[in-house]
Amino acid sequence: MSLTLDTYRLLGRSGLRVSPLALGAATFGTDWGWGARQDEARKLFDIYLERGGNFIDTASTYTNGSSERLLGEFARDHRESLVLATKYTTLRRPGDPNSGGAHRKSLFTSVEASLRQLNTDYIDVLYLHVWDFTTPVEEILRGMDDLVRQGKILYVAISNAPAWQVSRMQAIADLRGWSPLVALQIEYNLVERTGERDLIPMAREMGLGVIPFSPLAGGVLTGKYGRDDLTATNGASGDSTRKSLNVALGMVTERNLAIAAVVQEVATELGRTPAQIGLAWTLQNPGVTAPIIGARTPAQLEDNLGALEVDFTTAQLARLDEASTIELGYPHTLLAGDHIRTVTAGDLKVEPRR
Repeated sequence: MSLTLDTYRLLGRSGLRVSPLALGAATFGTDWGWGARQDEARKLFDIYLERGGNFIDTASTYTNGSSERLLGEFARDHRESLVLATKYTTLRRPGDPNSGGAHRKSLFTSVEASLRQLNTDYIDVLYLHVWDFTTPVEEILRGMDDLVRQGKILYVAISNAPAWQVSRMQAIADLRGWSPLVALQIEYNLVERTGERDLIPMAREMGLGVIPFSPLAGGVLTGKYGRDDLTATNGASGDSTRKSLNVALGMVTERNLAIAAVVQEVATELGRTPAQIGLAWTLQNPGVTAPIIGARTPAQLEDNLGALEVDFTTAQLARLDEASTIELGYPHTLLAGDHIRTVTAGDLKVEPRR
């Protein structure tokens, strides 16, 4: 593969150029009990930029706002060359029902807060962070388009939403002449592949670049978890709050540890680390634009960037796919079956659209 951070990719149907690995700023700040102190976060930022990276991901409430504030400070002298992505919808003030959600008031006030925290006049990419099942899609799309017309955001995107809602929104945006969605952020890794059923194919068809978060499955694919963690309880499983949280969330299972074992085998064969293998696997998917690195230390970041240099053999990719395979379910399994191919095409040979 042999990519570099300055081998830029287009983000969805837009002309925006972004690096093939995004730097996740959710680790900027220690407000959540883990993460990087200001000096460490600055090192992460500097290393990423020095290697040619330009795509940085945050959210209005990451580390209680410290993520945006630190990123705004670091980006002050580099703003024009950076693509800063942030998000709205998560509750910013507990007890205030309108400080969260996808509606227009939440959208406008959250963007204003992000602009202040990031110390910038505009946001490059704004994601709807979490689908709320209450706000009409027309309200969301029109609000986003208004902010684009005001110059406060340049591109709009979405995360953590059903595929049918995203495709519906994209169709409405196209028909109304509103700003289209250019990116879809989803959880995607060797442990969590259900996005392959509908989300990733939908994104490719509708012109959204896929930006995977948690490409290492909360650290499970790095080998930091073992069989002892299968029976551990929250707060008693390891050396960090983050690890304990992942155990409590059920990330450590027999299946996931088996996948991690295959990742370790392939890493050993290639002389790479498990983290590099897990990240490199996501980059093999042609629907993926830029996985998000969630490094906490410079050493972790340097290790993660090594994923750009990983070259798999066909056999190694097949082993990783086999270990982590999922059932696509109906109607995908039916439509891919021999019977359907026979009754719809017979012996005809039809090449798929390129």
